[in-house]
Amino acid sequence: METTSLMAIEPCLHEPETPTPRHAGDCPVEDWMAFLGHRWTALVIWHLSTGAKRFGALRELLPGVTQKVLSERLVALEERGMVEREQPPHYARSVFYRLSQHGAAVIPILDQLDLWARQAD
Repeated sequence: METTSLMAIEPCLHEPETPTPRHAGDCPVEDWMAFLGHRWTALVIWHLSTGAKRFGALRELLPGVTQKVLSERLVALEERGMVEREQPPHYARSVFYRLSQHGAAVIPILDQLDLWARQAD
């Protein structure tokens, strides 16, 4: 993943709130962090960031992932609007997966998390 300085992150543009008690299910950040933190999800997104891939190509790029788990992750990503599934007419039995605009928007965030994690080690 591309690494840039953490200082390049735009500062938060909203006024900080006094934290109020709420359930994890009521927090969109918690929801998305749990989703992205699911095993294999971030890696699927990262590999799709370089362009559309067929299912078999993704399996080769993700040693250890089972067909079932990869299929579940792709379905979940598609349901969240992060991945688009395409079946071109000239490839009758091939399906390609690509990041949607919404999915591509998370790449800089993952890049920053990658940098942060490397600096923490």
